[in-house]
Amino acid sequence: MSFLAFLILGLIAGAIAKAILPGTQGGGWVITLVLGVVGAFLGGWIGSLIFGGGLGNFFDLRTWLLSILGAVIVLLIYGAVVGRRSRA
Repeated sequence: MSFLAFLILGLIAGAIAKAILPGTQGGGWVITLVLGVVGAFLGGWIGSLIFGGGLGNFFDLRTWLLSILGAVIVLLIYGAVVGRRSRA
């Protein structure tokens, strides 16, 4: 997968993760892109550990599901860290 396709995948996966999780998460599209790309890396790593294969092609369903799962995990961690910081 090319670098540009990976960035697009990360942006879309981050936006879907923000739509899945309830509540209001801060950050604009740049934060969504960063969280989505980190989530795609995390999802690919988790997929390689569990299923023996990480991210595939851009249009592969496994790629999208792993990227969205990773983005949800990263968004939960981000929300916990930022939420703690804003309460202090």
